Amino acid sequence: MNALVPIPVALPVLGAGLALALVRRPSAQRVVTVVVLVAMLGVSLGLLLATSNGHPLAVWVGGWQPPLGISLVSDRVSSLMLVVSAAVALAVLIYSIGQNMVDDDEDAPVSIYHPTFLILVAGVANAFLTGDLFNLFVSFEMLLFASYVLLTLGGTEGRIQAGTIYVVVNMLSSALFLISISMIYAATGTVNMAQLSQRLAELPDSTALLLQVMLLTTFGIKAAIFPLCFWLPDSYPTAPAPVTAVFAGLLTKVGVYAILRTQTLLFPDSPLTTPLLWVAALTMLFGILGAIAQSDLKRMLSFTLVSHIGFLIFGIALMTPAGLSSAVFYIAHHITIQTVLFLVLGLLERVTGTTSLSRLGGMAKLFPLIAVLFFVPAMNLAGIPPFSGFLGKIGLISAGLDHGSSAAYMVVGASVVTSLLTLYVISRCWALAFWRTPSQAQEMAVALVTAAQSDRQYRRLETVPVTTRAIDTQALQVARERITELEESGSSKVGVLQRELERRADRPFPGTMVGATLALLALSVLISVIAGPMYAYTDHAALDLLDPGVYISAVFGGSAP
Repeated sequence: MNALVPIPVALPVLGAGLALALVRRPSAQRVVTVVVLVAMLGVSLGLLLATSNGHPLAVWVGGWQPPLGISLVSDRVSSLMLVVSAAVALAVLIYSIGQNMVDDDEDAPVSIYHPTFLILVAGVANAFLTGDLFNLFVSFEMLLFASYVLLTLGGTEGRIQAGTIYVVVNMLSSALFLISISMIYAATGTVNMAQLSQRLAELPDSTALLLQVMLLTTFGIKAAIFPLCFWLPDSYPTAPAPVTAVFAGLLTKVGVYAILRTQTLLFPDSPLTTPLLWVAALTMLFGILGAIAQSDLKRMLSFTLVSHIGFLIFGIALMTPAGLSSAVFYIAHHITIQTVLFLVLGLLERVTGTTSLSRLGGMAKLFPLIAVLFFVPAMNLAGIPPFSGFLGKIGLISAGLDHGSSAAYMVVGASVVTSLLTLYVISRCWALAFWRTPSQAQEMAVALVTAAQSDRQYRRLETVPVTTRAIDTQALQVARERITELEESGSSKVGVLQRELERRADRPFPGTMVGATLALLALSVLISVIAGPMYAYTDHAALDLLDPGVYISAVFGGSAP
């Protein structure tokens, strides 16, 4: 079974090469990419079953003998991450294929999309499986290259600007990671994580603490924890819907996984528990307060993404079996929920042309399917029982209370406040975008579009905070006045814009986009249904994380490192 370990990395790399060779045959590219991801999902499920007995699988790439070469290791945690990420990547790919088939060429993925997407998936798989710090750096560079290409698809000014910010920030974190690896190698003579778990314990406390802070800073940028998260809300919303979805679902979780793996394997007796708990609380509160201030659904979800990273850091910082188990469970839950929400926003944007709350309304009546697709994962994100979001948060809160420290109690309070505010944000979005009458939405949409084309006075409405009063009173009044002015002047703009809205509303739903979204939504619901067995699995995975001997023995086959 050890031979299965490198396949989730090798398959997408080989598939990317083949897809690139078929650059002039888009249909063949799509077939290759789908087949590769289906095969990767099957292999990942095989690894999950093979490691469910608590015995990790390990292989040394190229047949090098330990401790030379690079090791790839599949245990309970990495196998679960592989399965979830492969399922999400497959759903997003099918969604993007549907988008390419029905949308205008200017927004459709170009021929480089498929090989780049596979390189991104390979980087994610390599990060989950690697047992070597330098190979982890290679994974991040694969992600950086692929994500920049995907982020700037279409070459619009907004995407190039967002991509530039993204690349600059990630290049700085990559440079910091290289410096960290150099320092670790100079201090220990190895970058193999199984060896480091023993050699770092022999270093002076001050040296080990410095190395830990360096790694945490690097991975904190990748995971978008406070205060290193400023780049994310400006980068993700500008990308095409499938790209934003896979970014939100997977990329930050790779950073979280790196923190989880290094904290448990390399720094099990960390003195930074309390500071990490504070970081978790601040990440929660910063993210959700930022979400409250947003008037665009994409930016709102980007900020909620940041806030829920705080929940994951909370479980890791506790360094208890219950905390780590809940963190692993919540990672799997959040990957699916965040991805499906961004896919739903892609459908919403396609039929309405916008994700701005100041322009949306009546979606529950006009597009009931989109309303249902949004409502279920949104309630899950808010932590409403009996969904997996509620179960994950209850697990984290219980672990925090069991921890008993004042810092843990503080984070428990922050998590409760964040959950309530998340529910408020979701409820407000539902009320404004889905619950208002279609006539109100159409009046405001017409007024705001025409106003943006005419004078600054009305364009200022775009910056009005999206509150019930601002939308239902001020904006609606200006909308009616503006429409009246245009009708009295004999302008044809109103009719043209109304016909444009009707044209968008009449566009058919592409089956592949809706089907992929439904499939991913079903997976998120399945996590809620099998929460009991899944929690039993993550409980065992947490015990494995807290016992580095199991990991070390798998890597070195029982011999001394």
